[in-house]
Amino acid sequence: MKSVDYERLGLKAGLEIHQQLDTKRKLFCNCPTELRSTRESTYEMCRHLQIAESELGEIDRAALEEAQVKRRFIYKGYDTTCLVENDESPPLPLNPEALEIALEVALLLDMVPVDEVHTMRKIVIDGSNTSGFQRTAFVASNGKISTDEGIVHIDTLCLEEEAAQKISEDVGGVVYSLDRLGIPLVEIATKADITTPQQARIVAEHLGMILRSTGKVKRGIGTIRQDINISIAEGARVEIKGVQTLGMIGTIIEREVLRQVNLLKIKDELKRRGAKHVKTEIIDVSDVFASTQCSMNKKALKNNDVLAVKLASFGGLVGREIQPGRRFCDELSDRAKRFVGRVFHTDELPGYGMTSAEITKLKKKVHAAPDDCMIFVAGERSKANLALDAIIQRANEALEGIPEETRKALEDGNSAYMRPLPGAARMYPETDVLPVPISKELVKKIQRSLPELLHERKERYIREYGLNDELAGLIACSERAP
Repeated sequence: MKSVDYERLGLKAGLEIHQQLDTKRKLFCNCPTELRSTRESTYEMCRHLQIAESELGEIDRAALEEAQVKRRFIYKGYDTTCLVENDESPPLPLNPEALEIALEVALLLDMVPVDEVHTMRKIVIDGSNTSGFQRTAFVASNGKISTDEGIVHIDTLCLEEEAAQKISEDVGGVVYSLDRLGIPLVEIATKADITTPQQARIVAEHLGMILRSTGKVKRGIGTIRQDINISIAEGARVEIKGVQTLGMIGTIIEREVLRQVNLLKIKDELKRRGAKHVKTEIIDVSDVFASTQCSMNKKALKNNDVLAVKLASFGGLVGREIQPGRRFCDELSDRAKRFVGRVFHTDELPGYGMTSAEITKLKKKVHAAPDDCMIFVAGERSKANLALDAIIQRANEALEGIPEETRKALEDGNSAYMRPLPGAARMYPETDVLPVPISKELVKKIQRSLPELLHERKERYIREYGLNDELAGLIACSERAP
């Protein structure tokens, strides 16, 4: 986006940095933190997601949505994983080495450690933890980073167990590797004080520098990742997960702002047209395409049904671009693709081998007006119904504005829907791990041995050895630097 007035739009963003720690053993067991090839797997096991109420009798909305999919999760184990990763044995006490590294990072950020570390359980719905939850411990709070655009406060620092590594995925389920599950990591979360994409990158770079300065974090692809919380004044908070490189942070924020601005324009246009709540009226239109020559439909129709829904007053808007290369129809299909393959809409038809006569017949069958849009899918009837229910829900959300949701970062800087934002019901106490007191003596001991920061080391090399800026920076960031 060019010449965007982020202050006028009311941009607010916050970062969550997840960094693996280079410890000898995992956070809650004695297994090593080494990664393995799946060819070395010695056993497999299968699990299914079962939702349960929290201690307050609530069900997390993200877990409720995921449970509708009924997927299986396959886990590959190794001779370096144990019953704790399998969720067949209680966890061991919190790894003291990992806790001391977390405290070191907290002190480098001028944060205030807690008096006692309590471990919590956080519901995980994507199958990346065999237990269905992630263990997380709150370690410190109240830090800050100064930038030219203002102070960004560091809200919390937590010590968490890493998720299992996803190996493959299809409509039926997901395959995970247990070698990564349980590796200690720190999660550093800022407040929503960031007001421009450039400031977000500066903050992320500073946090990365602090982490690398310890010399106690893992390096390489996949060992650090960023999640970004983004909102604009008339939009909603959206969490974008899995940003792998610093260079993409600015682009991710720019394109999320663009997405929200364009979705608000769609909302305004729907209001101008007098659009009303989309009714759950799903119609079987299999007969419309019974003799189709469209190769995609012929294949999909085999042993399946074609079901359709009318989005009144949505004509021309479903095909509208909201991010470079992504249209509003992608917002709809993101919700449906866990149930069916392809989603078709009349903003892009006739085309793909479907004729004008077929589309005219379709419009007549669903009693469509000129400014309506028809959405149809092919699949097993129960799944096709679930897909269209999800599309109807997303269409109705468009009438209200921007839905709060968790999205996945894509390689081009766009994002795709993952699930609703989780609520407070996803957190509850971990009863198998005892609290760990943080003594003043331990904090003082760590404070006395804090490492030299990388940018300070760079300046020292320039001053003491007469190195130029580039060479001093390269040596300072080297793992072999003195």
